[in-house]
Amino acid sequence: QVQLVESGGGLVQPGGSLRLSCAASGIRFSFFLMNWYRQAPGKQRELVASIASGGNTNYADSVKGRFTISRDNAKNTVYLQMNSLKPEDTAGYYCNALKAGLVIDNYWGQGTQVTVSS
Repeated sequence: QVQLVESGGGLVQPGGSLRLSCAASGIRFSFFLMNWYRQAPGKQRELVASIASGGNTNYADSVKGRFTISRDNAKNTVYLQMNSLKPEDTAGYYCNALKAGLVIDNYWGQGTQVTVSS
């Protein structure tokens, strides 16, 4: 069965850093577009960063220059390095694996909480 397991969230002061990890199992990881989403209370879930199987990346404007997404296909893991964190980055962060084809494969992790506060 497919599992995406996030880790690395926590409480951090403004200006601090965190590194999120998402370990995937049950999928051919290297074939998937990997995404990080976040959702703050009362807000819609938003796409934060994406990384294609070949390594191309995209970022939301709000995190460009502060966050870096990367993947290790040998470890079936995607990372989100978050630097210069702001209180508005506070949210649940969710890993997503997406592969389009005859059938769309779309999987989600359970999420990890990031709280930026002094």
